[in-house]
Amino acid sequence: MKVLSLVLVALIALIQYPLWLGKGSWFRVWEVDQQIKSQREKNAKLQTRNNILDAEVRDLKQGLDAIEERARSEMGMIKQDEIFFQLLTPGQSLPPTSPAVKPAPK
Repeated sequence: MKVLSLVLVALIALIQYPLWLGKGSWFRVWEVDQQIKSQREKNAKLQTRNNILDAEVRDLKQGLDAIEERARSEMGMIKQDEIFFQLLTPGQSLPPTSPAVKPAPK
């Protein structure tokens, strides 16, 4: 009877091995689940970034206001016959002049 009990315990242990330590074990399932959660968070961040870029592209394609705003802020461009005023706060120095903004001759 003791031998039969030992054989049954050994068979149960062999059956349980794949469940706990094998290729499709609980640990492996948990590990893959953590990887999926991590990847979903990354995907959500990238989707938000893509939506912002898509909105910016649509805005640039549809209207000239966005293009004009970018030309002014990023390149320092001004319209023809437009006077450019720059207000400085105390302690702030003049930025280097860009080729698009030329100082008036004296």
